[in-house]
Amino acid sequence: MMSFLDLLAVPPALLALGEPTHGESAFLQIRNDAFASLAERGYRSIALESDRAAGLIADEFVQGGAAVTLDRALAEGFSHQFGAAPANRDLLLWMRDWNTGRPAAERLTFHGFDAPLEMEGAPSPRRYLSQVCDFLGCDRAEEIDGLIGDEAQWSDPAAIWEPGRSIGRSGAAQRLRVIADDLLTELYLQAPRRADGCWAAFVQATSAVALLRYHAEAAAPLPQEERFARLAAVRDALMAENLLAIRSAEAHRGPTLVFAHNGHLQRHPSTMTMAGIELSWFSAGAIVGSLLGDRYAVIVGSLGASPALGIEEPSPSTYEGKLQQNTYLPRYVRTSDVQPAEQRTHDYRYFPLDQATIEHADAVLHIPTGIDPAVLTDRILALPGVEQLVSSEENGSPEVAWGDRLFYVGPDRRQPFATIVEHDVPGFDEASQLDRPGVFRLNLDLGRAEFERLFGFPPKDFEEHRHGFDFARLDTFVPHPGYALYGFGSIIMPGPQMLPEIDRLLTIAHARAVDRHERAARRTTDQRG
Repeated sequence: MMSFLDLLAVPPALLALGEPTHGESAFLQIRNDAFASLAERGYRSIALESDRAAGLIADEFVQGGAAVTLDRALAEGFSHQFGAAPANRDLLLWMRDWNTGRPAAERLTFHGFDAPLEMEGAPSPRRYLSQVCDFLGCDRAEEIDGLIGDEAQWSDPAAIWEPGRSIGRSGAAQRLRVIADDLLTELYLQAPRRADGCWAAFVQATSAVALLRYHAEAAAPLPQEERFARLAAVRDALMAENLLAIRSAEAHRGPTLVFAHNGHLQRHPSTMTMAGIELSWFSAGAIVGSLLGDRYAVIVGSLGASPALGIEEPSPSTYEGKLQQNTYLPRYVRTSDVQPAEQRTHDYRYFPLDQATIEHADAVLHIPTGIDPAVLTDRILALPGVEQLVSSEENGSPEVAWGDRLFYVGPDRRQPFATIVEHDVPGFDEASQLDRPGVFRLNLDLGRAEFERLFGFPPKDFEEHRHGFDFARLDTFVPHPGYALYGFGSIIMPGPQMLPEIDRLLTIAHARAVDRHERAARRTTDQRG
């Protein structure tokens, strides 16, 4: 792929990389590759569309803190269930590895930039105010608890849609906004003598303020359509405020990569139609872009097909269809080089490209297709003489292997040259953590020579090197955790950018299988002769 920085006229301080939908892992995997490249060029932080306060926990892991395990960082360090994405696991581990032994100026920082909100509701500010009080050593817990009362009245999903159900403009809520503002002032007053932990306390305090603002907007007596647009606008404004605060903190260390849905990063107004009414508001990207000018750049994401989300190939006449003509690989394209085209039919799972999005972006990252077992199966079956066996109860396979795909050359099916598996084998093969939702592994018979070329040691020495591999990491060829001694390698959930290397190794594995089959056929002929 062309270097995305080469597409930009001015090196930005805040580079936004968007995705047109949540749930397609390929965007996260390419994001990880992009951030690794950017870190080599001076970028020192990444900000994701996730709760900013929760991100403090993920960053503690990234900084090497012993108090936060990887499991906790993933469970508590992300909102919107984004910690379950395998690519986010890889991101945290890679950042932690990068930081090991480096001076402060070269270390990477993880940020969330969303408010602590979900589409179905928002919690009370209790937790955030309590943590600020603990930091400052002020005893206001009883007062805060009394004002907040029952948590359910804050987190009630109906409060987002019915202003009469919201507590956001009650006397108690207004008093809490005063308390939150007082605590922010006190943080500034004490900052010179309490520098350690002050940044985290500011994040907690601003999260409390953000929640109280959002609840106040939820209580506004507006028609439902205007209400939805107003709440969306406020959320984007809170995101923008967080991004500007992050840039202020990171400015002396280096640029920041921000990753989120296109809709939060685009420069032009967001629009939607509800009940026949056209609604619009400004995204976080539009707000930040207006303030930072050319120090903000945005690369919007574009997607052809996604087997994981059930999104089919685009029509050749659409923007997405034209972007993937004559290529099956992801690529970055200057928006000035994007040809005029039709807009793809809107799908609730995917926000298609349109002329306004392209005109107000700097570049497009187009991914022709996400990768799933079916996509890899089609590539393997396209090789000459390949037969597939899908393990099942009917063909006598053990239950733990049902659904596994085995690929052979020839009808004897003695040894597969490739397999695709989606389950751990308890007590034998659990290192890849295949029981994570949507995770699968491609295994290939590389042979001794290619195995040694890839990994730097022969198969027989695998046990001496086992500790040096993360077998659960995506997009990385590693020795097979169970069959490395036999020259097998494997890769977890390869992204589309890995297809050329997969095709190369498939050719090697297939050639070995053809050779075995032909030698077996000659032996059979000789024995009969």
